[in-house]
Amino acid sequence: MGLTDMVLPPVPSQMTRLTYTDGTSRTVYATDVEVPFPEGRLIVSRTDLKGIITHANDAFVEMSGYQRDDLIGAPHHILRHPDMPKLAFKSLWDDVSAGKKWHGYVKNLRKDGAYYWVYATAVPNIRNGEIVGYTSVRRKPSRTRINELISVYRQWLDAEKAPS
Repeated sequence: MGLTDMVLPPVPSQMTRLTYTDGTSRTVYATDVEVPFPEGRLIVSRTDLKGIITHANDAFVEMSGYQRDDLIGAPHHILRHPDMPKLAFKSLWDDVSAGKKWHGYVKNLRKDGAYYWVYATAVPNIRNGEIVGYTSVRRKPSRTRINELISVYRQWLDAEKAPS
């Protein structure tokens, strides 16, 4: 699936052009609408080594706002919210590519421009001693921890945008 620009949502939104580590970019529209994480559910996805989605459970499909066919074959960064600093994802990729488990809080962008927070655990999938992909399980996050991280993530974003 090719990564395409989002469609302007019917509610007020902020337009941002995101450029990803693979060199692709697209226009996204983020609203101030938060979709609460569903009680008692887990979001599960698997990707290949390049972060291309190979599996999406029903909760992932529902929360993302995408159809399953739109998710499978798409880069996982299709969900990247403009409020998420690159540094947060650098630690994720550093850990899982080294064969380690990673935990963190992520603000995800839905197809409709709304967002949802998750507490994510990502692990490498190892077969015959080789990393062949990654699995991420997301659960309901702590609102207290989210509130603490919002300013931290904003500082990291500001540092990324500052001239070098």
